[in-house]
Amino acid sequence: MFQRFEVDRGAILFDPERVADPGWQLFDRDRWRARGALISHSGGRGSIHFVEDGGRHWALRRYLRGGMAARVAHERFLYFGEDRTRSFLELRLLGRLLELGLPVPAPVAAGYQRGLCTYVAELITERLVGAVSLTELLRAGRMDEARWSAIGRCLRRFHDAGVQHADLTANNIMLGTASEVWILDFDRGRLRQAGAWHARVLDRLARSLAKVTAGRIEWRTGFAALCAAHDARAP
Repeated sequence: MFQRFEVDRGAILFDPERVADPGWQLFDRDRWRARGALISHSGGRGSIHFVEDGGRHWALRRYLRGGMAARVAHERFLYFGEDRTRSFLELRLLGRLLELGLPVPAPVAAGYQRGLCTYVAELITERLVGAVSLTELLRAGRMDEARWSAIGRCLRRFHDAGVQHADLTANNIMLGTASEVWILDFDRGRLRQAGAWHARVLDRLARSLAKVTAGRIEWRTGFAALCAAHDARAP
């Protein structure tokens, strides 16, 4: 599915059906800005911009560190080989999830560039035009039980397929106008056997909901509906 293209001190993987001009210029924000095609976006820990250029509707993300590590190397990671770069791993995982029929943004391209022992990484996915994050819907007071249940059923599909999300937050859950649900950000995600990790993923989401609402919005009833839909057995 993906093709490899060498760049200075690194490489990119890309979908040839979506990229006709492979190269590091795909990740060059100054280039997109000069074309009037770059839209800034705030939310989450990563450095995210949107590219709107003709038929291109892309989300461009630079991998950033969080926590204490960010104070030492905000956007650099130790290099252990090309196939272990975070961008290549996530691109390939997204490709596999699409093959499984799961609702994720389509992968476009991933790249890395090396320093001495470290690298920086970038990822491009198709933008979910018109979709809104769970965080935004909560703060706008637009969540109802049907939407919570739709999220729970969606997460169950991922878990039944053995997909573990490494950091599921309200920012990583997107909903469409007809209650469609997509899951974003599979950095450090993986495929594995079903197990107790299902509950840990939901616990992480609960902590995120408590944080983004900061006690101003009651989310527990909706989250209970989500968990009930997640745990329900299909007829």
